[in-house]
Amino acid sequence: MPMAFVLINAELGAEEELIKELKKIDNVREVYVVYGVYDIIAKIEANSMEKVKETVTWKIRRLDKVRSTLTMIVVEAS
Repeated sequence: MPMAFVLINAELGAEEELIKELKKIDNVREVYVVYGVYDIIAKIEANSMEKVKETVTWKIRRLDKVRSTLTMIVVEAS
């Protein structure tokens, strides 16, 4: 199954609000708040790579409190 991890920089103090919004999006399977360069990591899974890309481009990146993202598409899962 096509999968990607999206690292998200959120606006200051908006992490909890973004977590709630992310969990409502189809194909978002897991969401975590993390420390470090990024604030949130989301795991995306869909039936096709096109759906994964649509989820990132048209749903996650367009959320109001998202400042930037870094998407890592999984090539091979063990």
